[in-house]
Amino acid sequence: MVKLQAATDRGPHVDRTKKRKRKAQPADGDGDGDGTDTQSTEDSNTTTVPNKTTETDGAKKSRRTTKNAKTPSLQPNASSAPPDTSIPWPAEFKALQHVHKALNLVYTFCCTRKHFATTLENLRSTVEANIKRELKVEDVAKVKMLLPHAVNFLYVDETLLQVALMGEEDLRGKKAVGDIFQSNPTEERNVREGLGKEEHVDVLYFEYVDGDLKRHVVDPVTGEPVKAQNKIRNEDLKMPVFSQANIMKLIEKRNTKFTSAVNAWLNECAEKEEDPVKKMESEHKQYIPVPPETRDSTPAPVDTLPSSIPEERKTISEIVEELKGLEWYTGQIVPDGHRVFDPQQPVYGELNFELSQDLVNALYNTRSIQSLYSHQAEAINALHEGKNVIVATSTSSGKSLIYQLPVLNALETDPSVRAMYIFPTKALAQDQRRSLKAMLAYLPGLEDLVCETFDGDTAFADRNYIRDEARIIFTNPDMLHLTILPQEESWRSFLKNLRYVVMDELHVYNGLFGAHVAFIMRRLRRICAAVGNNKVKFISCSATVANPEEHMRTIFGIEDVKLIDFDGSPCGRKEFLCWNTPYKDPADPTSGRGDSFMECARLFCQLILRGVRVIAFCVIRKHCEILLGAVKNELASLNRSEVMARVMAYRGGYTPQDRRKIEAEMFDGKLVGIIGTSALELGVDIGSLDAVISHGFPYTIANLRQQSGRAGRRNKDSASFLVGNSFPTDQFFMANPDEIFTRPNCELQVDLTNMLVREGHIQCASFEMPIRADEDEKYFGKGLNEICSERLRKDELGFFHTADRFLPHPSRTVAIRDTEDNHFAIIDTTNGRNTVLEELEQSRAFFTIYEGGIFLHQGNKYLVKMMSTEKMIAKVEFVKVDWITQQRDFTDIDPIETEAIRRIPGSLSRAFFGTIKIHQNVFGFFKLDKKNRILDAVQVDNPPIIIFSKGM
Repeated sequence: MVKLQAATDRGPHVDRTKKRKRKAQPADGDGDGDGTDTQSTEDSNTTTVPNKTTETDGAKKSRRTTKNAKTPSLQPNASSAPPDTSIPWPAEFKALQHVHKALNLVYTFCCTRKHFATTLENLRSTVEANIKRELKVEDVAKVKMLLPHAVNFLYVDETLLQVALMGEEDLRGKKAVGDIFQSNPTEERNVREGLGKEEHVDVLYFEYVDGDLKRHVVDPVTGEPVKAQNKIRNEDLKMPVFSQANIMKLIEKRNTKFTSAVNAWLNECAEKEEDPVKKMESEHKQYIPVPPETRDSTPAPVDTLPSSIPEERKTISEIVEELKGLEWYTGQIVPDGHRVFDPQQPVYGELNFELSQDLVNALYNTRSIQSLYSHQAEAINALHEGKNVIVATSTSSGKSLIYQLPVLNALETDPSVRAMYIFPTKALAQDQRRSLKAMLAYLPGLEDLVCETFDGDTAFADRNYIRDEARIIFTNPDMLHLTILPQEESWRSFLKNLRYVVMDELHVYNGLFGAHVAFIMRRLRRICAAVGNNKVKFISCSATVANPEEHMRTIFGIEDVKLIDFDGSPCGRKEFLCWNTPYKDPADPTSGRGDSFMECARLFCQLILRGVRVIAFCVIRKHCEILLGAVKNELASLNRSEVMARVMAYRGGYTPQDRRKIEAEMFDGKLVGIIGTSALELGVDIGSLDAVISHGFPYTIANLRQQSGRAGRRNKDSASFLVGNSFPTDQFFMANPDEIFTRPNCELQVDLTNMLVREGHIQCASFEMPIRADEDEKYFGKGLNEICSERLRKDELGFFHTADRFLPHPSRTVAIRDTEDNHFAIIDTTNGRNTVLEELEQSRAFFTIYEGGIFLHQGNKYLVKMMSTEKMIAKVEFVKVDWITQQRDFTDIDPIETEAIRRIPGSLSRAFFGTIKIHQNVFGFFKLDKKNRILDAVQVDNPPIIIFSKGM
C-alpha cells in the first residue's frame, strides 16, 4: 500500500440535497436536519495524499493535520427532544395517526408469535377491527412516506416467508428427516421449477426496521429477570420470550417517531407555503408497492445506473459522487474517511548482465514488457551476484518476474537446473504455473519443459513422472514436509540440481505455522548440503511488513540476505473510503446499525453495474455465502438478474474442479464480481480489478492493506472500501479512520525455541538422514546434543535416529497446520441430480451440515435432509427461504495421558501437555431471519463426535 501521510486538502462542494426536500428534524441532535451541518463536515473529509518521489524518498514526511475535524464518538447522541409544531393537525393526519397506532400495535404483538409472517393480509383484519374501517394500501403507503427509513412495505415472494419446512414436529429422534419430508412442498416446487411450471405468488409485506424487541431472560434459579446474553446459543433451547414492558416501550417509541415525522412535515409545508394534505396525497403514490409482474411497464425512477454494464467505466471519483446521490445514501462515508492517493510514475532500472534475445522476446510477447522496474532490476542483479533476496514491495508491483527471469535464464544455459516454487495456497501455485508456461511457449528449446504443480490435488499416477522429469515444481510447505523430504532418496536427483527455492508471500509464515516452516526449510538445506548441493539460492517476496529482512533470515536460517523495498512500479490514482453501515433509521441512532451484508451488497451491485470490476473480502466462509446471497437479492430487486451468473464466491471447501473453473473465469474476465476469503488476499492474478470491498475489519491492519492493494492492476484509478459493521473494532476504525493510515505494520514473530515444534522436526530430520549433533547444530540450534540424547535413539557410531514412538512415518505425526484428510461430500439431490456440491472438513462438517439445517453454497440455500457419519456424506436439497440456521452445540474436553510437564515462569502452576479427548455434540439449532431474530428453535438427535488430539 502507498505511504499514507500527507496534508489535508479540502475537496469540492458536494450537493447533499435529499430526494424528498423536507426538513427532517430527528429525535436526536445528530440526524440529517436540513443537511447543512452534515454537508460541511463531509465535504472536508477528502484527503489527498501525494505520491512517493525519488527526490523525497527517505525524508521524513509531514504529518497530516485535520481542519475543523471533530473527534467522532462511538456513542450515539439521542437525548434531544422530538420536534414540536404550533400548527394544528389536519383531520387527515389525525386519522392516519389512528391507523399507524393500530398498525404498530398489531405488528409488534404479531412479531412475538412463532411462524407468523407480517403480510398485509395477515394484519388487515385486526387493524380494521381497531380503526373501524377498511385498511387500504394507500394508508400504509402514507405511513411509509412519513417514515421512509423506519418501515419496509414491498412485495416479496411468498415462498421466502416459509419457516416450518419441517412441519410442526421438530427433530427429536422420533422421525427421520426423510419421513418428515415425504410431502415436502419445497421438493414439489423444485420439481415444478425444473419442468418450467412453477408459478410465483407475491404478497405485500410490512415491517418496522428501526428496532427489535429485546429478549426477556430470567435466571433459572431465582426466576428474576437478567440481561440477555449476546450469544443466543448460550441460552436455553427455546423461543425467546418478550416482556410486556419491552413490547409497550417499543410501541411507544414508534408512535413518538410518527408524531415527530408529522410535526416535521407540517413545519416544512408551512415554511414553503404548501398544503400538507394535498402534498401528502400527491407524494404518497410513489410509495405504493408495484407488483413484480407490472414492474416492467411502470416508469422507473430517474437513476444514474446504466441499462447494461459499460465496457468503459467512468472515473472512480465520478462514480463515488453518483453513489452519494443515491436514495439510500445517508452519509455512509465517515468524517475524515475519504482519502485520495495521487498516481505514481514508474521508475526503471538496468540489468548488470544481458538476457538472451529469446527471453527478451518472450517477455514482450507474453507481457508487453520492454523495461524492468527499479526493484525488479535490483533484485535480479543481486541474484545474479549470488545473493539471497527478499522483495517487500506493494501488491501487483511485478514481484513474480523477479523469480521467473533468473530461473529461465539459468535453464537456457543448463537444462539440468531445478527450481522449487513454494506457495501457501493451491490457487497461487496454479496461477504462477499458468504464467510461467505462457513464457516457456516462446522460448526455443524450452517449450516442452516439464513445469507442474505437486500438491494434494496431484494424481498419484503423475507424481513419479513429475518428480523425475520436472525442472520446475510448484508446491507448498505441506508437501515438502510430508512427501518430498521423507522420500529424499527418490528426490535426490532433483535436490542435487536444485538451484533456486522461491517462497512467495513470506509474510504468511508467521507465528506457530512460521516456526514449522522455518524448520522445514532447515531440513531442506540440510538434505541439499548432504547430497553435495551448496549452490541453492533463496528468493522471497512479501507484502510490506516491519521486519522483512530479519524474517527471511529466521525462516531460512541464512545470514546473507539482500532487502529490496523501494517500489518502482507505477500505480493509478487510488481512493480509500471508510463506509459505515448506517443506523436502521438514520434519524434514530438508538435503532442500531443496519445489516452490513445488505449495505455491502448494495455497494457491490452499484459498482459492478457501473462497469467497475470488484472483489469483496469476507472474514469467514459463511460470510462469503451470505454476502453472495444478498448480492443476488439486490440484483433481482434492480431487475438485473442476468448479471447473477457473472458474480461468484471463491473460498475453501469447493471441489478442485470448481476451483479451477472459477479461477479460469476470474482470469479471463468473465466475472465482474468476486466474493472471497483470504485465499484471494494473496497475489493471485485474477485479472484487472477496479475496486476492493472489505466486509468488516479483517484481523490486522496488514490484512486490510493487503486486500486494498488488490485493486488497480490496470494502472487505472481504483478504489478500496472498508464497510464497517456493528462490531466494536469496526466502529473504532470508523470513528478513527486516521488509525488505518498511520499505524505501522506489525513485526512478524517466529519462535524457534518452542520445544514441541523443534523436537518434532528433529525427529523428522533424523528419519530423512541420521543426525550428527555437532554438525547439525547449525540447522536446529544450540543444545541439539542434549535434545537428541534424551529423545532420540543413538547408534554405536554416534548417529541419532528417530524415536520409536514417531515411527513409521514421523512427518505424519507432526502437523504443521490445521489440515485434515477426512472430508464429507455434500451431495445435491434436487430434482434427482446427485452431484457433489463441495467437500467439507470433518471438524467443520458436524457444525455445518446437521439434519434440518440450511447449507449455503454460491449464495444458494440448501436444506440438509440426511447426514451419514459412516459414509461421510450429506444429502441436501435446494430451497427458497428467507432464513438461515445457527447450530446449538457443546464441547467437552478431558485429559487422557500426560506427555510433558512444564512449570509456568513466575507462577507456582504447571502446564501439562498430552493426549486429550474432545467430545462435541450439536443438539439443536435456531432458525434466524435476515435481522438475526429467532424464528424457531429446533432440537436434533445427532450422535456425538469424539476426537482424540493433543492439547494443554
